[in-house]
Amino acid sequence: KTTTVGKLARVLVAEDKDVILGAADTFRAAAADQLTTWGDRVGVPTVRGAEAADPASVAFEAVQAGIDSDADVVIVDTAGRLQTKVGLMDELGKVKRVVEKHGPVDEVLLVLDATTGQNGLAQARVFGEVVDVSGIVLTKLDGTAKGGIVVAVQRELGVPVKLVGLGEGADDLAPFDPDAFVDGILGTDVQAA
Repeated sequence: KTTTVGKLARVLVAEDKDVILGAADTFRAAAADQLTTWGDRVGVPTVRGAEAADPASVAFEAVQAGIDSDADVVIVDTAGRLQTKVGLMDELGKVKRVVEKHGPVDEVLLVLDATTGQNGLAQARVFGEVVDVSGIVLTKLDGTAKGGIVVAVQRELGVPVKLVGLGEGADDLAPFDPDAFVDGILGTDVQAA
């Protein structure tokens, strides 16, 4: 998830956008450091709070920094792996509400690991109840995982798969290609069919 935020920032910087990252995943000790490293790598600033800081306050500060610096995009990285933790889900909803005090949230992406099985569907349901997910990013398609669970998740949420992560490099984020995805799952060339 945090890596995906860094890759997305890289894509936006390549489109000449001014980007600010917000390290609101304060539940995972290394998340802010990881996001800062990605920010440094792609040349964008990262707003972070103290360890175990209130995620909503970090998100608020990041958006405020974006407004103050006239940034084009602010990307807020939130905690998200422990969808069964009620407090974490409440915090995610709070982050979105606090950010919306500055203005509308244009995009809420659910980052789903291609190696995730049925747990991915449960995760998507819970996240969809807490925030209005507008798209899915399917990561880790660079290995043997096919990511077939994303079909059920997409149907459950009724939102498109927008991006795929194809590796760990800064340029390994691509638009979702349905034909290539089906080809990867079936092991056939969809065009030849």
